[in-house]
Amino acid sequence: MMIRPVAALVGLAAFVPASLIAQTTPSKSTSTSTSSAASQPPITVNAKAPGQANSTYVISPGDVLDIYVWGDERLQRALTVLPDGTFGFPLAGTVMAAGHTTNDVEKELSRLLAPQYKDVAPQVTVSVKQSTGMQISVIGKVKGPGTFSPTRYVTVLDALALAGGPTDFADLSNVVILRKAGGKSQVLHAKLGGVLKGKPGEADLSGDSIPQLQAGDTVVVP
Repeated sequence: MMIRPVAALVGLAAFVPASLIAQTTPSKSTSTSTSSAASQPPITVNAKAPGQANSTYVISPGDVLDIYVWGDERLQRALTVLPDGTFGFPLAGTVMAAGHTTNDVEKELSRLLAPQYKDVAPQVTVSVKQSTGMQISVIGKVKGPGTFSPTRYVTVLDALALAGGPTDFADLSNVVILRKAGGKSQVLHAKLGGVLKGKPGEADLSGDSIPQLQAGDTVVVP
């Protein structure tokens, strides 16, 4: 009498789906792939070097620079660029920074400090710790003259848009851009008449005809 229930249980096993049995039984292929994946080396990501992100940024007066001379912690400091575009640094004297990139300042500091080191010129790292922002001025025959602080580099056309656009009697064939770079003053000219009238030629759309502005530029619309 006791044999029948056991036989019935054995018979029920025949109706259990094979897939369910496979799920409850670890397969050799699964364990093998898991172990091989665990043995693979981790993926590494190359990080950017310090200062790489702002290596093309043009320094402006008021910017705060982080300067580090490798091997000499006494020369590690944060300095503010003065209104004339310079800053003073120990053993190097006065350094012009405004209008230059951080890479330019690194090379200049390394050159100025080289006489203080006998064997190899020192390695210098310069980065922008705090930026004064992109500040430009637009004056003359525009609807809203003033000083503006866009959050990105802008062209002379962008500057006119920030100033509300030109007035009816503006001479757009001779827009003047006043710039100070490296302690020198520059005067640039832009012919924007064709562009703003909706009839630009190839020359009107070239990069030289629509200059990109730099921090501290003043746009004069006659």
